[in-house]
Amino acid sequence: MTDRPVRVRIAPSPTGEPHVGTAYIALFNYLFAQKMGGEFILRIEDTDATRSTPEFETKVLDALKWCGLKWSEGPDIGGPYGPYRQSDRKDTYLPFVEKIVSNGHGFRCFCSPERLAEMREAQRAAGKPPKYDGRCLTLSAEEVTTRMAAGEPTVVRMKIPTEGSCKFVDGVYGEVDIPWDAVDMQVLLKADGMPTYHMANVVDDHLMKITHVARGEEWLSSVPKHILIYQYLGLEPPVFMHLSLMRNADKSKLSKRKNPTSISYYTALGYLPEALMNFLGLFFVQIAEGEEMLTMNQLAEKFDPANLSKAGAIFDIQKLDWLNGRWLREGLTEDEFAARVLAWAMENDRIKQGLKLSQSRISKLGELPDLAGFLFKSDLALDASSFAKVKSTPEELVEIFNTVQPDLEKILEWNVESIEAELRAIADRMGKKLKVIVAPLFVAVSGSTRSLPLFDSMAILGRSVVRQRLKVAGQVAASMAGSK
Repeated sequence: MTDRPVRVRIAPSPTGEPHVGTAYIALFNYLFAQKMGGEFILRIEDTDATRSTPEFETKVLDALKWCGLKWSEGPDIGGPYGPYRQSDRKDTYLPFVEKIVSNGHGFRCFCSPERLAEMREAQRAAGKPPKYDGRCLTLSAEEVTTRMAAGEPTVVRMKIPTEGSCKFVDGVYGEVDIPWDAVDMQVLLKADGMPTYHMANVVDDHLMKITHVARGEEWLSSVPKHILIYQYLGLEPPVFMHLSLMRNADKSKLSKRKNPTSISYYTALGYLPEALMNFLGLFFVQIAEGEEMLTMNQLAEKFDPANLSKAGAIFDIQKLDWLNGRWLREGLTEDEFAARVLAWAMENDRIKQGLKLSQSRISKLGELPDLAGFLFKSDLALDASSFAKVKSTPEELVEIFNTVQPDLEKILEWNVESIEAELRAIADRMGKKLKVIVAPLFVAVSGSTRSLPLFDSMAILGRSVVRQRLKVAGQVAASMAGSK
């Protein structure tokens, strides 16, 4: 393995706003490739057809480019091992699945989703971890053929050893030993003919000659499945490296429910990509006090994959703010600073769209900051007085925010039309007039009851900023309700 040219990859799924965790893993792989003189590849893993969208794929590519990461192969630039989008590789996987089945390492499963749900519920009720019970494992070849000929929906599952454990060496955790009875009979091929993540992941890594797989520690428990697939196919597995998850200061997992996690949130608030990459890169290097401000090249020079910590990487927003301030003051000339400010204001057509909406609502230009300034603020400083002119009770405000926040997450394409349609649907479901829903949202999004049109403002601000503002407003409303 060490004699092969190093090839690493980042393989995000385009199922939502690009997460800072994606940038964190991508940066590690990028620095590893730089240090080892290897290649860094981007692959889009969109086997989840129900959630993957072209819009989110574009956002992933744009976000990683904004971070300053460059890949030598990918869906946007091609390469010798393409295509680099799994949905474009559907026919690639079937021969590998068939080989596993024909060699006796996989089997057809006809269990319905309803039967599987009942099985898992019964297992949980009995205090057992939910996993497939092997009902279809002993079906005869004749029965399988008959049921498939009848058009009965079927998936392919992998067989798992019944005794012993899977032992392997991880590049971060060292020797790992996972009992086989803790490993599920994973679905390899879904009923729609698409492979699952696990199957496609292994096949693509093999065909793209990936030598090292560096990903988050949440995938550590999946390694036995992947190693088995490599063995069943007679292939050499890569070196696995599982990085500690980024966590909040209280050691809880970094999630959008608690804190802003979308890269787009940090771009919208005016963080510099140099600062964000610097901040994330400090998790992978050893430095002395006073050496915190590092460029990408300096991070690559100090990067040592043999000296990685298993301790959780704490996402300290105050440290990021401090680093971003240093980059603004020390990393940019006056001309560069002015250019960055203008580029930030024009990002996603923000200033143009804001001015367009403001033109018919002002009598002099000096009114612009009060009317449209919320489009550029990092904090609206909401408190109970902000909602003084809203007629809803604190309890009603809590109900509205608790309903609106999760429902807006369901919108696939974030635009004026989809936002308006969803908010009207929410009002209908809640049995309230639209204006009752809209009034507190005006305050939550703009900090004022007099502002630019709500739906347009939410579209301009973007999903990640709106999500955070609604969360803050919900907290204010909860404190108002709790203090009564």
